[in-house]
Amino acid sequence: MTEERRRVEPRPTEDRKLLQKPQQDLRFLETDAWRTLRITGEFIEGFDSLARLGAAITVFGSARTPAADPMYQAAEDLGLRLAKTGFAVITGGGPGIMEAANKGAKEAGGTSVGCAIELPHEQSVNPYCDIVINFRYFFVRKMMFVKYAQGFVIFPGGYGTFDELFEALTLVQTGKIDHFPIVLFGSGYWEPLVDWLRDPVAQEGKVDGSDLQLFVVTDDVDEVVRLMVEATEKQEQAEAATEAAAEPEEAEAHREKAAARTREPE
Repeated sequence: MTEERRRVEPRPTEDRKLLQKPQQDLRFLETDAWRTLRITGEFIEGFDSLARLGAAITVFGSARTPAADPMYQAAEDLGLRLAKTGFAVITGGGPGIMEAANKGAKEAGGTSVGCAIELPHEQSVNPYCDIVINFRYFFVRKMMFVKYAQGFVIFPGGYGTFDELFEALTLVQTGKIDHFPIVLFGSGYWEPLVDWLRDPVAQEGKVDGSDLQLFVVTDDVDEVVRLMVEATEKQEQAEAATEAAAEPEEAEAHREKAAARTREPE
């Protein structure tokens, strides 16, 4: 009696699964695991796009500021001045203050960056950005604002601007980032907030009095540029000193390795 050999179906490989037509059930696209991949992708895109940017200043402010507003004109002038000094300008890529700073930087021949965000109400990217990165997640976008900036300039704005301001202050206060200049531009707008921080906030011990020194309030574009240049030069000097201090140790380590390679075996 001849036994019929049953055909054994090969076990599907991972490559085969990957190349199969997508299932109709797309609920997996809304899972946290899939969101994690999207988040990772946003970080990678941001890092790849900005890694070679060089010295940059992030400018925040209201998207609702019209072009006729003196603050718009000041932000445009600041973007121009920063670009001429050698800084790239980073903004949220939207209209208002963001547009003004990007416009000034672009017209001066500098690098103008827009880190745009997906919002319920569509907000177009302004036309003055040389580099545009689109984000779904606020916290990834905030990482780019901080990581690639040598300073922050905060123009009058609303909740989003306040969020960015206080996050920057918290990161500096807690030592999560090196102390870089945080400038509030427009004393008439910011002084009531500063008064509130003095009393009751600092007066009641909710923050230390020295925390009020973490920012500067000004109406002078020249002062903003000076503060950014001074801070950047100071940072560069500190980095050079750190590298110089490490060189003797590295040289000694290289000598020891060379000696070990040429030493006769016992």
